[in-house]
Parts: sequence; structure tokens; C-alpha cells
Amino acid sequence: MLKKIKISFIGLTTIVFVMSFATKLFSIELNMYYPVAVGGPLTKIVDGMVNDFERKNPDVKVNAIYAGNYNDARIKALAALKSGKPAQLSVMFSIDIYELIEQDAIVPFDDLVTSYEDKAWLYSFYPTLMENGVTDGKVWGIPFQRSTIVMYYNKDLFRKAGLNPNKPPNTWNELVSYGKKIKSSTNSWGVMIPSTGYPYWMFGALTMQNDQVLMNGDGNVTYFDHPNVVGALQFWHDLGNKHKVMPSGTIEWGTLRKNFLEGKTAIMWHSTGNLTTVKKNAKFDFGVAMLPASKRRGTPTGGGNFYIFKKSSEAEKKASMRLIKFMTSPEQAAHWSMATGYMGVSPASYQTSALTNYVKQFPPALVARDQLNYATAELSTFQTGRVRKLLDDAIQSALTGNKTPKSALKGAQKNAEKLLKRYK
Repeated sequence: MLKKIKISFIGLTTIVFVMSFATKLFSIELNMYYPVAVGGPLTKIVDGMVNDFERKNPDVKVNAIYAGNYNDARIKALAALKSGKPAQLSVMFSIDIYELIEQDAIVPFDDLVTSYEDKAWLYSFYPTLMENGVTDGKVWGIPFQRSTIVMYYNKDLFRKAGLNPNKPPNTWNELVSYGKKIKSSTNSWGVMIPSTGYPYWMFGALTMQNDQVLMNGDGNVTYFDHPNVVGALQFWHDLGNKHKVMPSGTIEWGTLRKNFLEGKTAIMWHSTGNLTTVKKNAKFDFGVAMLPASKRRGTPTGGGNFYIFKKSSEAEKKASMRLIKFMTSPEQAAHWSMATGYMGVSPASYQTSALTNYVKQFPPALVARDQLNYATAELSTFQTGRVRKLLDDAIQSALTGNKTPKSALKGAQKNAEKLLKRYK
């Protein structure tokens, strides 16, 4: 909207010039749906990055619409599209790719890149982070708010239990051994792994450590009843029920970080997206390490990708591309990583002077990136939400003792096969 001009002698020609200039300033408006799934001042950080973009791109106005967790962001963005409300882009689960394609909601970035520079940018990200964004030979999602699961540990509690604070557990056996020493020497639990919110994600780490992925690369086959998958769930169950180093039953995703910061557990498995918040709030000496191995090390990648909606105009798609390229540039990715704890999404981000100096002063910031060498794609299939719920329910029923790990996973696999049959 134009401001009133109080100069009474201004001419008609000048008025037309002012109006056309003001219109040009805000010729494109973008609505971006954004999830806030992990604690910390993420909205302020995103708002700051958006403001920087708008200063450099005065013809584009960006409205960041925050929508709770990843599921909330997907539901609200798709609801807006169906109701005719404008929505041009969103950060949503990297694993939402099949559902978004099936609903014909998004466009592949391959259709939007034209210059050599754009094509180079499209393939500048870590390949492991791209696994959840590529299918049928096309790139549908660009990594941004990305993570791996890392192991946070309380060095003070390690010392109190007579453990070397600079040698976190490297294997499942050591995790149990360390946990027993901590439990017997302190008032804290040895380890906590969250089993609400995103239990399938944590489970993907355990199964990969036991040398088995959860699905194929085409999103139409799951391996929930594989012996190594069953063995992984048995180990998770045994941490609380046999070894007694973790509370039995389920552990809340949303309150685990608070439990760790209050010293109620010596070890927690959680997203690297918590790193900066833990760094700012921990009143004790803490460390960050890769997850322990069984047959190998392993973690799924996690977090959100940028998507561009198909119903956008060509001008809006081009503006969305400009915003996404800005947000994922090495400098902005470095700033994002330092401000949040999420990883820089490209090798170039770690070559910036800012992030290079930061990781020298704070080496834990490299753990999530280095763990990409052992990472796999997060569970993603057609009918993702329904398949994921089958696995989540199986995990929780085993952890609470309602079913054995084998029977729970066998049932989940049988039902997943029914859902995915028509996609083969």
C-alpha cells in the first residue's frame, strides 16, 4: 500500500513514477510454511535470514508462516493449497517426498534450473542429504534444516562414575556397561532414547547400526521383520527392561532435552538441531559423539527440505528459487549451523571462514557432519504417514511390553505390505 505524499505541488508525472516504483518494490509475495520441530529460537533466526534476503531482493516479500512440527507444516500447507490460499514454498519433512509427488503438489527443481550456475548449485549438497530428496532421477527437495542423531553425554557424571569423560561409548556393549556404572554411582539414568514424537527415526539409527535399512530406494518395500531389525528393537527394549540403564516404557521426545540438562540422564540420543541450545544452557561439562555401533555405526539423516509448490506462477517459482538459493548459500548455511546446531548442508559451508573458525573453537559442531559417512536415508515410502505409524506403534508396543519385538514388527510388516502393494 502506498503512503500518502503531503507535498501539494507534486506533478502528475512524478506521482506515476512513485506509484510504479512502489509497485515494483513488492511485485512478488511468497508464503513460506515453516515447521518448528526442535526447541530454540528458530523463528527469530529464520526471520533474520528472510529479512536479509528481502534487503537484497526488494521486489520480493516473504511471509514465513510457522506451523508447529513437520506434520503440522505439511497439513497446513496442503490445506492452504486445496482451499485456494496462496502458498509458494515450504520446508517440510525430507520424507514427505512421495506423498507430495503423489498429490501432484510440488515441482522438480530440475525443471526450474536453467543456467550452469543453477545446475552446479543443485548438486552442491552432501549426497547423503540428497537421498531423501531425489527419486525417478529428479531432485524434488533441497536440504536445509537437516540433521543426524547424535549422542550427547554429561562429562561430569562420567567422572563421578569413574569413566573417562573423553571416551564416550563406541559400541552397544559399552553403552550398556557405561550405563550400569552411571546408574550405580549416581542418581541418574545411564541413557535415554526418545520413543515418542519420532520413534521410527531413532529406530532407524539402531537398525542401521545392526546393518539393516528399513526400506528400499523406490519407497515401495519395507524390511520391518528382518532379523537384524527385530534384533535392534530387542536391544532397545532390553536397555530399559533387562539392563535397567534406561527407564522402561516410552520416553518423551519433547522433555528429553530438559531431562538431560537437569542431569536426569548421563546420555541422550537426540537431533543435532539441539546442539546450540544445549551449548547455551548446560550447567555442566558435556560432550557430543557419534552414535555407538553394533555391527557398524549408523544413523538416518533427518529434518526438512525446501519444496516449491506446483500451483505457483512462473514468477513466484523463480522468486522461490532465489530465496532457496540464498538460504542454502555457503554463508547462510554456515550462519544457520552456528545459530541452531543443524548441519551445514554443503561442503562449501564448512569452508567459510565463519564456520571454519567456529568448529575450531567448538569441535562438537562437526560430529553430525562427520557422521554422514555412516548415514542412510530416513524412512520414506509411499503412504509415508500410514507406514510410519505402523512402525511407530510396533516400536511402542514392544517397549511397553504389550508385544514382543518380533510379533510387533511382523504385524507392522504385514500391514505395510498391504499399503505398498499397488506401488510395486
